[in-house]
Amino acid sequence: MKITNIETFIVDAGWRPWIFVKVESDSGLIGYGECSESRTPNGVVGTIHDMSDILIGTDPNAYEMRFWDMARKNIQGPGGIAAKAMAGIENAIIDLKAKALDISVVELFGGPTRNETRLYWSHCGTTRALNHKLLNVKPIKSLSDISDLGKEVVSRGYTALKTNIVFPGDPAQTYFPGFDSGPGTTDQNVSNELLAHIVDLIETFRNSVGPNIDINLDLNFNFKPEAVMRIAKALEPFNLLWLETDIYNPDALKQIKESTTTKICTGENLFYMREYLPYFSKYCADVFMIDIPWNGFVQSKKIGDLAQVHDLNIAPHNYYSHLSSFISASLCAVLPNVRIMEIDVDDVPWKDELVTVQPDIKSGCMKTPSGPGWGTDLNEKVAKKYAWTGAKFGGY
Repeated sequence: MKITNIETFIVDAGWRPWIFVKVESDSGLIGYGECSESRTPNGVVGTIHDMSDILIGTDPNAYEMRFWDMARKNIQGPGGIAAKAMAGIENAIIDLKAKALDISVVELFGGPTRNETRLYWSHCGTTRALNHKLLNVKPIKSLSDISDLGKEVVSRGYTALKTNIVFPGDPAQTYFPGFDSGPGTTDQNVSNELLAHIVDLIETFRNSVGPNIDINLDLNFNFKPEAVMRIAKALEPFNLLWLETDIYNPDALKQIKESTTTKICTGENLFYMREYLPYFSKYCADVFMIDIPWNGFVQSKKIGDLAQVHDLNIAPHNYYSHLSSFISASLCAVLPNVRIMEIDVDDVPWKDELVTVQPDIKSGCMKTPSGPGWGTDLNEKVAKKYAWTGAKFGGY
């Protein structure tokens, strides 16, 4: 079997784009991958096409060799856009090989270790605060609406949620200076007023969902370690599943972890075992996220195995389409050290249309994929119908 063509699709996902890769073969089989990147989609897609010349005519079954061919081509620019492009291609190649063998990716990698994976409702409140009209849901005007949302999470069978710093209002707002630009956006401090609001927000969620539902708060790149420590200490009474933060310094993260009983999660922006190893070695977080559309399935499996060696749990970063959910659930099914899996319940109305099979979700858990390859395919007609036009990024 030989690769004959590589094609990309950038799809409008409302407030951000999704990126898909299609790898065709001379056998007639097709593999699909995802490598969605909200801020630089054209860079990722351009890099995918730049790598096509070393892949056309090669054997996709030798996926390890294909990875190292791509890695050497990008050896002077590892990580970032190059890694995401490589991941999209690798994910499509893995799908193609499993289909050629008429087995699931889970079977290809020795699974399953589990029949289902527990989910948490991600960006809970965040998405509605910014996009309630597109979602056709009521806006987040007050903390009472946050309370109602927490009750909805429970009523729909989910046992965990993750939110960001949401300010109810008309219109509602969110706090993301880590992704902002311009003067006065770089200090990453937390004021007493902001800290009090964070406590009110999490207390509202805790009171609405009860003591047994897990709550996560994602701080992203918004704060320096000193601010994260203050937030973590203030949230100790609410027994979070984790407080998530992105800091490119394992020693700083270890300082945060040792300062609080609040559990810490990090890692969604790291690439490959080489970048994760210093964090694992220092035990600077309790749970580590892996972004599979950015690392590729094979490299993500290796990262997960390395975490297991260090007696650490992982959680897939899955702020993407249903294809990514199948890919993420497949990783969970071939690892023994999974904490929980992310999924966005509130999303664009055409999310289900984009794939041929939707995730099987019951009681807040996703069933392990068992169909050939990932267990679902991209619906190319829908992908083209909702092609991304390069609109200004408005996500998080």
